[in-house]
Amino acid sequence: MSKRIEDLAGHVEECLGESVERIVNRTGELTLETTSERLVEVATLLRDAEPLAFDTLIDLCGMDYSEYERDEWKTRSATSTGYSRGVNRDAGGNGHDESDGPRFAVVSHLLSVDRNHRLRLRVFAAGSEPPIVPSLVDVWPSANWYEREAFDLFGILFDGHPDLRRLLTDYGFVGHPFRKDFPLSGNVEVRYDSEQARVVYEPVSIEPRTLVPRVIRDDHRYEAALKDIEADG
Repeated sequence: MSKRIEDLAGHVEECLGESVERIVNRTGELTLETTSERLVEVATLLRDAEPLAFDTLIDLCGMDYSEYERDEWKTRSATSTGYSRGVNRDAGGNGHDESDGPRFAVVSHLLSVDRNHRLRLRVFAAGSEPPIVPSLVDVWPSANWYEREAFDLFGILFDGHPDLRRLLTDYGFVGHPFRKDFPLSGNVEVRYDSEQARVVYEPVSIEPRTLVPRVIRDDHRYEAALKDIEADG
């Protein structure tokens, strides 16, 4: 941890005290975790405390941890043994398990223009359905559309938001596209019907397809009999 990051972590702990659940140094930036009940209090201190002065919210996004670290592919390190060897068919999950912890989180990316430092603020939503977190619009007005986007794509409700409506999808859209259990092909498709002179919704006609890369070359590494011989040898 650099001296600059150490100093920022020290200021955060000094100003926030027990409101801090956890501080993590990742990719050269601090990630601060707090509870949903203390989110507005923590955000206000991050903005107003003189050593911190996080005056700008530059981004806010939702997170869905329902399949976190249950990927079929090796994601921690690369493999040199071919694409097909990278798949672990037994690793996939079948949905979120409450024992794994809360499913949804909201991450705010903060910038202090005056101090020239950055911070990520993460809070897990209370409950799994519907997930709810307090709105940060009263602390940083720029959170308004970011929170609408997170509501639209993840279905996260922001308590206290002045106008929580969908932002990117249509008014009649069903579901939330960035949730891990939302089908890649969607549920409905839209087209213009010239006979009815209007846009109509229909069940999606796209056929699901496998996205796992396939080995298309043949050599001794992929011949089952030769692999058995190599293993015995």
